[in-house]
Amino acid sequence: MASYTAKQLKGEGTPTEALSGQKTFTLTSTLSGSAYFTVETVKNATGSYTDQPTNALGTYATFVGIDVDTLITSSYISSVVVPSGVSSYKFTPTATVAISSSMLRATGGITLTIS
Repeated sequence: MASYTAKQLKGEGTPTEALSGQKTFTLTSTLSGSAYFTVETVKNATGSYTDQPTNALGTYATFVGIDVDTLITSSYISSVVVPSGVSSYKFTPTATVAISSSMLRATGGITLTIS
């Protein structure tokens, strides 16, 4: 289980741990309104996703407190709107996500636990 602070997630974000099998992303927001959480594959040296792993492909399920309709995904990025309080969803990647091959980012006062 890994935990990330709001400071780690803001701005450029922080590299992810390796992800394989189903993982639960638990998000806690101290904001009074909605915020955003994004997982993005690291771009290559030219700033594109060419020849990069498709880390966002997989199954997204069991949304608790998060409106599933706010989930936006592509092969390389996923993002959800995070309401105030504690919420979560489960992600099972199609292939193992290598350590530091994606960045975890959030706006405002959001903390994250991956278990």
